[in-house]
Amino acid sequence: MKKTFLTLLLLSITLVFAQKTEYTTINNIPYYNITTANTDTYIKERCVLDIYYPKNTKGFTTVIWFHGGGLSSGSKELPEGLKDKGFCVVSVNYRLSPKVKVQKCIEDAAAAVAWTFKNITAYGGDDSSILISGHSAGGYLALMVGLDKRWLKADDIDANSIAGLIPLSAQAITHFEIRKERGIPDIQPIIDEFAPLYHVHADAPPLLLITGDREKELLGRYEENAYLMRMMKIAGHKKTTLYELQGFGHDMTEPAFPLVIKEIQRITALKKK
Repeated sequence: MKKTFLTLLLLSITLVFAQKTEYTTINNIPYYNITTANTDTYIKERCVLDIYYPKNTKGFTTVIWFHGGGLSSGSKELPEGLKDKGFCVVSVNYRLSPKVKVQKCIEDAAAAVAWTFKNITAYGGDDSSILISGHSAGGYLALMVGLDKRWLKADDIDANSIAGLIPLSAQAITHFEIRKERGIPDIQPIIDEFAPLYHVHADAPPLLLITGDREKELLGRYEENAYLMRMMKIAGHKKTTLYELQGFGHDMTEPAFPLVIKEIQRITALKKK
């Protein structure tokens, strides 16, 4: 009798762990309110997001993903490397330069993050476990929204409540598209209010910086991130890490995703303690 009971118990445990988590995707959710969206057809067209989340799961972690494209091209995407990993991915579209000034791109990114904070619990998520990531221009937006607190303050959200920032190959100085707006060439670096480096502070969210090989990356991209890491540490931030992926250029997302997932899992585990 005891042997039969033990066998049934082990079988039940095996079946529970064998069940694969199912995911649901909801596409093209507007992240601005109707009044704002109705002021501009371009907002209606571009300012939407997709949410990919585990069904029948409570308290899941969410990663907001901003696509790359130099702030002038690209569309929301759900990277294969982030799918089916137990967490939610919010994929964001934002308006693009030169149709709008780059400041609008940052405003859109902040609005999408604010929407996530205000709505993710309705899908089962934990609003204290939201991370922001993205590649290239998307990484720049993640840094700007996460380090310059004024963007989320407009929606009464403290940027320090973000659980983590994981930008991939992000620009840390003033973005070249902003320099282009001002007639400044790509090779002339500027650090002003539109540079993540301008906003270093000790109490920022945990920061994992990932770039490609310094000899294969875009102009100075590794060095910008290394400078950001150093200045964050000098400012007293104790949770900044930098990885350089040897042998990979700017298109380094595939080898970077395991590091991204590991960081998400690390932060999620800390939240549960």
